[in-house]
Amino acid sequence: MPTQQRLISAARLELAWRGVRRSHKRRFLDAIVTDVTNGAQSLGELDFTRMARRAGLPAPSHQSVRTGAGGRVYLDISWDEVGLVVEIDGGHHALALNPIDDALRDNDRVVAGERVLRIPVIGFRIAQDRFMQQVRHTYDALCRR
Repeated sequence: MPTQQRLISAARLELAWRGVRRSHKRRFLDAIVTDVTNGAQSLGELDFTRMARRAGLPAPSHQSVRTGAGGRVYLDISWDEVGLVVEIDGGHHALALNPIDDALRDNDRVVAGERVLRIPVIGFRIAQDRFMQQVRHTYDALCRR
């Protein structure tokens, strides 16, 4: 949360973590700090990245910047080399006009030649294996092109 709110930079977080000499959760925290310093902005993104590793997928990019009709957008997860985008949707994505903004952003990505998969964070909690199978299948299909 501190990096998401820009209270601390990723570089400063990494430097502070390197100064920690002992931690009984070292391996776990190493992975989290690495993901955060590489751009992960939410717990959903962190959980997704962990599961992507387990599924044998290469490390994705986090918060990739794209330009669409509405200006600059940040994508949660992407594999730019194959044109795959995964958006992890928290509950706020279902509120008010947010679904319209999401649809317009997704459509811009599709028009630009990318594939977009959306995963509601609650859905990821209850159907994680099915969502990861979809991501793996899509990634593999795009690699075969």
